[in-house]
Amino acid sequence: MTAAARPAAARSTQPPVTSPDKALARLLSANRRFAAGKCRHPHQGSDDLHRLTAGQHPFAITVGCADSRVAPEVLFDQGLGDVFDNRVAGTIVDDLLLGSVEFAVEEFGCPLIVVLGHERCDAIGATIDAIREGGSALGHIGALVDALRPIVAPLMDQPGDPVENAVRANIQARRCSATAKSSPSGSVRAR
Repeated sequence: MTAAARPAAARSTQPPVTSPDKALARLLSANRRFAAGKCRHPHQGSDDLHRLTAGQHPFAITVGCADSRVAPEVLFDQGLGDVFDNRVAGTIVDDLLLGSVEFAVEEFGCPLIVVLGHERCDAIGATIDAIREGGSALGHIGALVDALRPIVAPLMDQPGDPVENAVRANIQARRCSATAKSSPSGSVRAR
């Protein structure tokens, strides 16, 4: 569908966020609400869902791990249409995921990309197990392990919890990878 043929997109009831700093401030403020147990659960009803059928205007993009415990919209106390969420186990940033991120930047003008990790990541744990056992993982899980192995293996003898060390290293590596692979237009920039 061309831009001219698209229906006019409905806007959120909150003011638009046009800068990375304002987007990050909104997310951090809302995360403090979440941490304090004072979530507002904004615009999450059926009327909001119907409003969004006309179009979306997310103000932030998240890249994170596919995990049932860490939904970004919950952690950042956001509603439908606020966050363009991209998740895959291990926070693997491949060309398909990066294309999704660049699409959101170009199509919706999202000013902020947040790369998330989480405690006790099972994909990292599976990679550590495969390294310790000298093998790989079964099926397509092996592709995740193979993608994470170069980041995780050098950390195996480091002090501290290997999963937590690897989660931090993985997020840094994914942020750098996304920046290095970004489109020529410079859509994706690290801050």
